[in-house]
Amino acid sequence: MKGIVRMVEHDFRNFFRYKWWLVGLISMNLADLFVSALVYNTILKQSVHSAIGSYFNFFAPGLAVTGLFASAFMIGREVNMERRREVHHYMLSLPMSRLELAIGRVLSGGLRGMMYMSPLLLTCFIFVGFPTVWQLLLILGVLFLVAIGIAGLSISIAVSTSSLEKFITARGAVYYVLFFCSTVFYPLVVIQAAGPALATVAEINPLSGASDMIRSMLLPQYFSFSYVSILYIAVFSAIFTFTAAFAYTRILTRNA
Repeated sequence: MKGIVRMVEHDFRNFFRYKWWLVGLISMNLADLFVSALVYNTILKQSVHSAIGSYFNFFAPGLAVTGLFASAFMIGREVNMERRREVHHYMLSLPMSRLELAIGRVLSGGLRGMMYMSPLLLTCFIFVGFPTVWQLLLILGVLFLVAIGIAGLSISIAVSTSSLEKFITARGAVYYVLFFCSTVFYPLVVIQAAGPALATVAEINPLSGASDMIRSMLLPQYFSFSYVSILYIAVFSAIFTFTAAFAYTRILTRNA
């Protein structure tokens, strides 16, 4: 565990190098909630309000999940930069195994996502409602699984792309699919009206599962949650954690 902890410390130091950028990004996220969500809340029809309550309350959990996604995905950019600049030679000189390096990178990406998401989630609790202790533990556990899976997905893409342009293109495609084919911004019934294929993607999307779980805990009168979604999230996390560990270890071996 010592090598993994050292790797996590290394990645957190890099993360805090951009502390003012992170403060600005969190401020922009909160502006989305207090400006955009309130505007949409005003212009939506009464029939929509009867189905989801207020759009502000609907969007607040989704905003916390999008913040988690964006911050956990940042680890991939760093790994891609290290690959392009051949920093692997330095990484291999560290007193730890390749597997410890790989696990440390995935774990630090997930923990950084949880840390960034914390003020957004707290804001959601303040304005929408606080869960019970057991509900809070379940929410944090599921969000951590999502964060680990996203970090693994990001690292898998990072080690598979040889240039920053290719990484950014792949990241944009992933953002587009996972953000807009999810229930982060709109209910599942809206996606079902757009097409059954999109609805299927939204149902298995980990961002949908995490957002709907928080809504069902805070607003049970409007939303219900299927625990099958937790299974989808666990499978997503396991697949991309192992994929990232394998791909990262392989790229280190190649550069040994």
